[in-house]
Amino acid sequence: MTSRSPRTRALLLIRPLVALALAASLAACSASASSAPASPSMPAPTPAPPVTAPPATAPPATAAPSPAATPSPAAAFPLTLADDEGTAVTIPARPERIVSLTPAVTETLFALGVGDRLVANTDFDDFPPQVKDLPHVASFTGVDVEKVVGMEPDLVIAGGNGFNPPEEIAKLRSVGIPVLVVYADTVEGILHDIELVGSAVGAPDAAGGLTAWMRERIAAISAAVAAAGTAAPRVFYELDATNEIYGPAPGSFIAAMIALAGGEPITTGDPAVFAIPLEKLVAADPQVIVLGDAAYGTTPEAVTQRPGWSAMTAVKAGAIRPVDDTVVTRPGPRIVDGLRALALAIDPTLALPDVGSPPPAPAP
Repeated sequence: MTSRSPRTRALLLIRPLVALALAASLAACSASASSAPASPSMPAPTPAPPVTAPPATAPPATAAPSPAATPSPAAAFPLTLADDEGTAVTIPARPERIVSLTPAVTETLFALGVGDRLVANTDFDDFPPQVKDLPHVASFTGVDVEKVVGMEPDLVIAGGNGFNPPEEIAKLRSVGIPVLVVYADTVEGILHDIELVGSAVGAPDAAGGLTAWMRERIAAISAAVAAAGTAAPRVFYELDATNEIYGPAPGSFIAAMIALAGGEPITTGDPAVFAIPLEKLVAADPQVIVLGDAAYGTTPEAVTQRPGWSAMTAVKAGAIRPVDDTVVTRPGPRIVDGLRALALAIDPTLALPDVGSPPPAPAP
C-alpha cells in the first residue's frame, strides 16, 4: 500500500479528481520524472451552472440557493429513488442497519437523528466523535466488500464520481444490497443529497427541516456579504502546495463557495484539473490566499518564503489566512459553518450572523 501524507489523505475527501491528480503526481515523483497530472479517464457528472459572485449592489438571492421546498410527507416503503448517478434504487423497508461510505453521509445521518442506525463507516470519518468507534469497512484504498456484506446492511450509501470504486458498488448490488450513490458538486446539490438521504432512511421531514435551516443561514451570510458593499477580491483557495499547487477547478464546488463568500475565485481554468502552474497563479495575482492546508502545517509565514510568490498582491499585503478546510469542503450539514468561516477568511472585517445549531430532528 502506498504511504500517503495526512494532507494527501484529506484531499481525497474533497473530490476524486484531486485524488487522481495527486496519485499521478506521487507516481511521477517516485519515478523522478515530474509532469502535470493526467486528466482522469472516468466521466464527470453533468456540471451544474457555475455560481458567480454577486455584484456588491445585487440582492443576495442571486447567489443563495433557491427557497426551501415544501417538506415531503413521511416516506412509505417499499420506496424507489433515483440516486445521483440516475440509478433506480429500491429500498424494501425502512433501513435499520445502514452503512455509510463517506464522511459527509455519516454527518448527515447523525444530523437527521438516525445515527443510531449506522452500523459501519469509513476509517476516515471523524464527526461526530462517536463515529470513530464504529466498525470500519472502507478506507482510502477502497471498500472491503466482504466486511460490508458481513454487517448485513439493508442500505449502503456510497460516494459517486469515483469516490468509492464503481466496481465495488456493483459487487454490493450484485448480492442484493440496496446502494444509494450520492455526489454533490454544488451547494444546491448538497441540499438535494441531504433530502435524498432523508427520504432513503425514512426521515424526509427531518431532512426538509434541516435543509430549510441551512438555506436560511446561507442566505443570511450571503446577504451580509453583499451588504458590506466591497468589491470581490481575487481569491485563491490553496488545497495543497507540497509538490504542485492545487486549487479549485472552474465550476467546482469550492469555486462556488468562494463566490458565495464574497470572493472572485481563481481557478485552474480546466474543470478536470486541480493543479495550477505557479506562473499562471502569479499572473492571476490573488488579493487573498486562503490556506485550506493550514491544518497540515502550512502557515502564512511559510507561504511568504516560497520562491516566486513575493510578487502576488496577497503576499505583499499579508492577506494569507488559514481556514478549517473540513467544514469548507465536506459536502454535508456543516457547510453553513464552512461558508461563514470562508467569508471571514476572505474579509475578516465582515459582520456576519452566527450560524447557531440546526433544529433537532423530529422523533421518528
